[in-house]
Amino acid sequence: MVGWEEVKTLSNQFDTMAAPLRHHRFTLDEYEEMLARGILTSDDRVELLAGEIIEKMTIGSRHGACVDKLNRFFSLALGDRAIVRVQGPVALPPDSCPEPDLAILRPCEDFYAGAHPRPDDVLLAIEVSESSLDFDRKVKLPIYAAAGIREARIVEIADATIECHSDPRNGVYAKTRLFRRGETFTAGALPDVRLSVDAAV
Repeated sequence: MVGWEEVKTLSNQFDTMAAPLRHHRFTLDEYEEMLARGILTSDDRVELLAGEIIEKMTIGSRHGACVDKLNRFFSLALGDRAIVRVQGPVALPPDSCPEPDLAILRPCEDFYAGAHPRPDDVLLAIEVSESSLDFDRKVKLPIYAAAGIREARIVEIADATIECHSDPRNGVYAKTRLFRRGETFTAGALPDVRLSVDAAV
């Protein structure tokens, strides 16, 4: 009988001999076709990020509560001036379709029933981070910046801070500010809407 140590040794030897695996990168069109055909459904809890189909992380109770508070705040503050989309898709050609925790969108008569919102439709993208801070910073922010989304926020639950990123240039946000408890801020596209860190986390 082969023991576990032998299995691990054989596996390591195979890894060093095997040719590198090739990954197929999906375009936004291919991803949307898979959704249209039912190959992927909302039950799969995935999103397309830089050509890769990624399983979304489980949402904890504090994360969910923070999203709900932000949803209520922006919905009341903006009324009919914008659409507050909660964990819904945003199409970012050529190869991303993320689902930000909140996306503040330009008004649209059919609420984007005809097609997902595109970068120019997004006034502000917000990610709530409880255990996904590195992922949000290193994966999602560059995708938003590369697509030209004008502003993005990361709400850090553990530290009770909000990172504000703006002015996308060459795939990165040129301006970053950190806000802590007791401070308030606005978004460039929503200058009359002031959000306090205390109200969000």
